[in-house]
Amino acid sequence: MFKKISLFIVLLFILSSCSSPYDKPLKISATTWIGYTPLFYAKEKGWLEPLNIKITNVVSLAENMALYKSGNFDAYVGTQYEYSVLSPNDSSLHPVMMFDRSYGGDVVMGNISITNLKNTNSVIDIYLEIDSVNSTIIKDFLKIYKLEGKKLNHINKDQAYISTLKVSDMKNPTLIVTYAPYNNYLIKNGFQQLVSTKDGLDLLVVDAMFTTDKVYDEHQQQFLELKKIVKNSLNALEADPKEYYETIKAYLPETSYTEFQHSLEDIIWINKAMAPALQERLNKANFPIRGIIQ
Repeated sequence: MFKKISLFIVLLFILSSCSSPYDKPLKISATTWIGYTPLFYAKEKGWLEPLNIKITNVVSLAENMALYKSGNFDAYVGTQYEYSVLSPNDSSLHPVMMFDRSYGGDVVMGNISITNLKNTNSVIDIYLEIDSVNSTIIKDFLKIYKLEGKKLNHINKDQAYISTLKVSDMKNPTLIVTYAPYNNYLIKNGFQQLVSTKDGLDLLVVDAMFTTDKVYDEHQQQFLELKKIVKNSLNALEADPKEYYETIKAYLPETSYTEFQHSLEDIIWINKAMAPALQERLNKANFPIRGIIQ
């Protein structure tokens, strides 16, 4: 009897040690931003199923944060702003995979020039979505142009409201933090673009996938394979943009193929080794680059 029990224990140990590294699902949440479409392309192609990776698309970055905080997902994709909000609660949270950086998609607009902003003694009204990466952008902008000591009035509004603002209605010097396509409406309403994320790395917005050390250790092989799959998705985009668009267009409602192509011009993919200048800028922004899969 003892021999039978011992044999059973040995067989159980062998079977458990031979279990697949993909037995446990890796659950990831992502907003339907163009920079995350490599994940949705892979999902639609069925590439994630053998790895037991589950991608769920959510409406907003705020929802993304809330779902992650509630423990519904193992990892999430977002910008450095969401990381700055969530990381104080868990010091092991860090990016494991980079997707892209904004390249003109995020802008600061105004009703007067930067020179005049520096010389003004009036209150400067700043329209932005405070609970978003808009806050990071304006903070960098004010620091770069030495405007932090000015009288600043932050006005929290969504982009739908902000896009209706008109220069003729502004009583004070005004700054607006916005992004495409809302900047086009504001140009028509008389505002000028002052700077954008296309003007070097001073204004930085990056998109990445974040998780904790514990989750990464439990799902390391899945993360490593996912990195390869994201590269395959981007190769497919380069080879046949129309096929790629047709595959993921359900995740970008009311976005035509032409608009999709224009949106691609507003980002730079970061799917290979990062340039030293970008690494240095991320370090200055207290954005950890340890553990990022290259």
